Amino acid sequence: MEGESHTQIPHVLIFPLPFQGHINPMLKLAELLSLAGINVTFLNTPHSHRHLTLHSDVLSRFSRFPAFRFLTITDGLPPDHPRTFDYCADFITSFETVTKPILRDFLVSGHFGSDLTCAILDGFFKFLVDADDAEIKIPIFGFRLFSACSVWTYFCVHDLIQDGQLPIRGEEDMDRVLTNVPGMENVLRCRDLPSACRVTDTNDSVLQFNIIQTQRSSEFHSVIFNSFEDLEGPVLEKIRTLCPNLYAIGPLHALLKAKLPNETECLNNLWEVDRSCLKWLDNQPPGSVIYVSFGSITVMGREKFMEFWHGLVDSGRNFLWVIRPDMVRGKNGDVEIPAELEEGTRKRGYTVGWAPQEEVLAHEAVGGFLTHSGWNSTLESVVAGKPMICWSYISDQLVNSRFVSNVWKLGLDMKDVCDRGTVAKMVNELLVDRKEEFMRSAAEMANLAKRSVRPGGSSYADFDRLVQDITALSQQNRHN
Repeated sequence: MEGESHTQIPHVLIFPLPFQGHINPMLKLAELLSLAGINVTFLNTPHSHRHLTLHSDVLSRFSRFPAFRFLTITDGLPPDHPRTFDYCADFITSFETVTKPILRDFLVSGHFGSDLTCAILDGFFKFLVDADDAEIKIPIFGFRLFSACSVWTYFCVHDLIQDGQLPIRGEEDMDRVLTNVPGMENVLRCRDLPSACRVTDTNDSVLQFNIIQTQRSSEFHSVIFNSFEDLEGPVLEKIRTLCPNLYAIGPLHALLKAKLPNETECLNNLWEVDRSCLKWLDNQPPGSVIYVSFGSITVMGREKFMEFWHGLVDSGRNFLWVIRPDMVRGKNGDVEIPAELEEGTRKRGYTVGWAPQEEVLAHEAVGGFLTHSGWNSTLESVVAGKPMICWSYISDQLVNSRFVSNVWKLGLDMKDVCDRGTVAKMVNELLVDRKEEFMRSAAEMANLAKRSVRPGGSSYADFDRLVQDITALSQQNRHN
């Protein structure tokens, strides 16, 4: 009818780095935006999409949103490429040379639809869109999937190099405390810096890539964090000095649960989930189990694997251990397993290839989490109110583990150590000797996390602001 006003429905493109730790939270964001009435196109590589649809319920879960679409774009890598984090340099090169021009053509040509309002790219993908490309008309948001404390550390690495604090001068220098990281004075040691900093040459290509991509975060129209003010408020304020339009909307899995309280966990997994562990947990006493999972990308040698195994058995505590099929480098099924390990595991342990982690952490039998300190796992443990033993493996995990132990007081930091005695000692420290202390701190932080995603909470409000801002952009596009 002439003169009738039509509201433009916003349409958002979401594109994560093709690792489970990045895909999972961006799918949760996609679901939250869809629930808010925004149309979403989720872009993935064919390899990741194939594994995701094989081992998860995403197709049926998102089928309730008629306008939601899964699309794919090539990563440029050959079919037989292992596509693990160890080959991150291959990803960067291939995305730069192959994926970037295809994505640009898609954005310029209207491939995703003439109604596209904006794109939310993985924070590591800033290099895929040039800031001065005038033909790309839509705003580009960045979703930083690391903790704010690790992102701020990356922001400060350039200054650490300029001040002569880096490179690290050998093993004897690892415990040197860094006094000049703004907002983190006397918190970080050299060993707590992101793993890319552990190089002798500060011109190292991976280190420089991380520095440059973090600094370019300020070029995004807006930056989104999976975090909340009561956990990382002071650091988020530091980042706002460089990226003023910032949304802290985490923990995302808790925000989604607050919006859909009667629904089960969305299993956005690239691995097949073994739910038998939940039945095993049902038969264990409350708070008696240490849950052990090193995430979706950690790989270790057989020697470290055996030290963990001995330590868990020697602790005398019950344990649930996630052992991915590809977790142990060079694992051989014919390797002889010591009888005491087989007996100890039969009595007190249970192993699976992959677990429904949110449900496991929420189980009353679980008293603590031995983790790689990935940000998703850290937040899931925070929300569940479970203290942590942190054995960080790579990248941001090293910063996270330091904050868990020394800032938030939610557990113990075991980085750079892997011997059976330490494993056994820390398991008992967490589950027995200092149990009340850690459980009290964990319960307090869990309450703050849950408060942040309820109406009136900081993350709830920031998500509403994000939806409003995207809607406003859509209306601007309609009138331009």
